[in-house]
Amino acid sequence: MNLQILGFKGEISSVSDTLNQINSLKKDSEIIQLLNADAVAGYRHIEHGVNQAFLAFERGENLANDLSVEICLRCSAQRQISKAFDLLGLKEGYMNLCIILIDCNDYSSKLSSLFVRDDDVLNPDVEKLKEIYSLDDDELKIMDIEDIIIDRITKLIVDY
Repeated sequence: MNLQILGFKGEISSVSDTLNQINSLKKDSEIIQLLNADAVAGYRHIEHGVNQAFLAFERGENLANDLSVEICLRCSAQRQISKAFDLLGLKEGYMNLCIILIDCNDYSSKLSSLFVRDDDVLNPDVEKLKEIYSLDDDELKIMDIEDIIIDRITKLIVDY
């Protein structure tokens, strides 16, 4: 698997139009997943979520029928698709975006025609993440925020 995790900023005027534009770029075997970067705790968070999504499909323990949706579920550490989309899904308006490319050609230039490249959006904003994932300060005294979210993703397997 060839995984790329890229940061962008951009205006989403229509979620469905944006998804149609993204889907028109890719070939059948490629995955392009857009996530709300404000809910991303770093590269390891996304790598772990993507890896867990693939493993869930291999084990037949996937929660969604679509690998892209499973990636969103795993990265959000949620079991319900609606909750996962609330946390990590696209919303209309200006957004920080985490774009996951799996087994894709280089789409950087095509994506840059839609959004502005900015990998800094992938740096965790601890205060935002505390609110998004309902974390408390006691948890953050024990583990760093990325490790807490990775731990929650891993617990999805145990709770299966």
